[in-house]
Amino acid sequence: MHFDIASFIRQLAISLVPFLLAITIHEASHGFAAYYLGDDTAKRQGRLTLNPFAHIDLFGLLFLLVTRLFGWAKPVPVNFRNLKHKHGMAIVAMAGPVSNILLALVSALIFNLIKGIHFESEMAFKIFTPIAYMLLYSVQINIALAVFNLIPVLPLDGGRVLYDFLPPNQALSFGRTERYGFLIILIMIMLGVTDKIIVPIIQSIVSLLI
Repeated sequence: MHFDIASFIRQLAISLVPFLLAITIHEASHGFAAYYLGDDTAKRQGRLTLNPFAHIDLFGLLFLLVTRLFGWAKPVPVNFRNLKHKHGMAIVAMAGPVSNILLALVSALIFNLIKGIHFESEMAFKIFTPIAYMLLYSVQINIALAVFNLIPVLPLDGGRVLYDFLPPNQALSFGRTERYGFLIILIMIMLGVTDKIIVPIIQSIVSLLI
């Protein structure tokens, strides 16, 4: 069986570049939101940057390469006690998914513009085809990150939002589940919850955009 290394590298680049941009924008948005609300923890740790290498989590990156859909970056550190807003935690948490949705909308707009162009030159076609695929992956990855992160399970962003709006006693009890967060998500994946609920939502939104 012949392995086409050039094709593999091309496909890797097409999916890797949009993913790195998506996680970088996601995590940086958390950091900037926290900074503007009074917490400079991310800034002091060098995480207020659009340099993807400051945010990459190797395991999260490998998970993306395997699933071609889900992945994650290193969480931006936030001291929620420094936030100068009643619902600062929810605002900071929502900054990530909102940034991914905006990036998906921009990617979808450019993708649809390129899709509507009739290329007379074969060279132009060869140049814009991989760009179109990158934009398509960008839409898929950003919507997947936004939807997946809005699942109301700690430490996901949806869990942070839920925690912030719960009454104190319920929030305290809910907060204790964070240590089991990854296990809960893994069980959801193994039981097919993500395939039956999350993936169809992602596919529906992507289809609507492109």
